[in-house]
Amino acid sequence: MKRSRIPLIVAVICFVFLYLPIIVLVINSFNGSRFGSVWGGFSLKWYARLFSDREVWFSLRNTLIIAVSATALSVVLGTLAAFALHRYKTRLQVLHYTLIYTPLVVPDILMGMSLLLLFVSVAMPLGLFTILLAHVTFCISYVAMVVLARLQDFDWSLMMAASDLGAGPWTSFRRVLLPLIMPGIVSGGLLAFTLSLDDFVITFFVAGPGSATLPIQIYSMIRHGSPPMINALSTLLLVFTFTMVWTSQRLMRRTT
Repeated sequence: MKRSRIPLIVAVICFVFLYLPIIVLVINSFNGSRFGSVWGGFSLKWYARLFSDREVWFSLRNTLIIAVSATALSVVLGTLAAFALHRYKTRLQVLHYTLIYTPLVVPDILMGMSLLLLFVSVAMPLGLFTILLAHVTFCISYVAMVVLARLQDFDWSLMMAASDLGAGPWTSFRRVLLPLIMPGIVSGGLLAFTLSLDDFVITFFVAGPGSATLPIQIYSMIRHGSPPMINALSTLLLVFTFTMVWTSQRLMRRTT
């Protein structure tokens, strides 16, 4: 029986639809012409202008500060929340699970408006701190869900075996539990870092003067008409993202 080529054709169409715009963007970042429809020769001038733009680097610094801080806080709080959801089965946990799951389904624009109203009502000045609080609010949920899935597959008899062999609670946690759930913690941390890095809608609502992040800066550059520099910046972000994913994969292979 001859195999149908329809699945292959559909897969090729999907890959072209997903990756062709990215390839065009990378090519245009080296285009000497300002217009993407006209090839003006290979050039690095857009990268040179990008590296000399202080506003881009200032927004990049803000983005990295917020992303790293939000990831660190989210990993700690999200992991603790996952432990509480998995180990304790009470009626209060229904409310706890609802609070953790809600940010995953609430639209970003609604969450951004709600957080803005909260910060204004308590007279908190908008800035990097309010952006950090907003990012931690939705990143915790993603970390908790990923770690919780890892905990549900964990064999708790290993902890009992470690206790029978004389290991204390802290030793059992550090030598048995933590290494086995570390892939889930790392995955949740990478997910939180990525979400914080490219969040625009929520950040747009809670950002104040002098606290623009990279997505907001890119939006401002689009409004002022500088697409070639945006192509160069997007290419660098792609290289950074692929490098981070490749590094995480290498680290995960070493730990398994």
